[in-house]
Amino acid sequence: MKQVWHIARKELSDGLRNRWFLAISLVFAILALGIAWLGAAASGQVGFTSIPSTIASLTSLATFLMPLIALLLAYDTIVGEDEGGTLMLLLTYPLGRGQLLLGKFLGHGLILALSVLVGFGCAAVAIAVLVADVELGLLIWAFGRFMISSTLLGWVFLALAFIISCTTREKSTAAGLALGLWFLFVLVFDLSLLALLVLSEGRLSPELLPWLLLLNPTDVYRLINLSGFDAGASAVGILTLGDDLPLSGWLLWLCLLCWVGFSLLLAHWLFRRRLI
Repeated sequence: MKQVWHIARKELSDGLRNRWFLAISLVFAILALGIAWLGAAASGQVGFTSIPSTIASLTSLATFLMPLIALLLAYDTIVGEDEGGTLMLLLTYPLGRGQLLLGKFLGHGLILALSVLVGFGCAAVAIAVLVADVELGLLIWAFGRFMISSTLLGWVFLALAFIISCTTREKSTAAGLALGLWFLFVLVFDLSLLALLVLSEGRLSPELLPWLLLLNPTDVYRLINLSGFDAGASAVGILTLGDDLPLSGWLLWLCLLCWVGFSLLLAHWLFRRRLI
């Protein structure tokens, strides 16, 4: 475990030195504050509206932004070391491949977690200070759940980026695959599911379709954050299928954790088979 922490600390210090932490935190803070006060501008209303609508808007933002940031942060984790000639050197140390992978994941995961805490936490503090009649208990609960689930979503795509990095030989290839993976889960998956729903003309079992949402971590993430709010009742598109899922909230959290665990295990298996 000591070796894992050394690798994680190095990745964290590299992220701080390369301004990754500062850049991500600023992006989250600026966008979160903008959405909190200007999210209802299209309806002619400026200013903070409500906690549910703010969380719903932030969830839509994070669904697009968090996977992209996580993939950009980690797509070259292994292949970059290989191209730079340092991977073979690292593997000559008394350090297993699993320890190296886990250390890098923890380092990148800490960067994401701290960025989410600082960036979105600033928005929560601003709402608590500037909005006179806000319910502090609801605010803490809603933003706490949102930040934890956003961190988990980022970790899912960190682990998926590790899979890409372990299977490619060039950073350019890894970058292209990372972008394709983002398009698949964020844009293409839901459109394909809607197309399947329309083209099946009722031949598919209606009990099966809601379970297909669990194959997309971004849909699981949105279901977690939209459930329990009036904003969740206004969910449109493919997310309306989530109303038929016979799953409690904690099982959705478990599903996100399983995405992280299985992706990391697959990345480890691929890394062990990788020829240096």
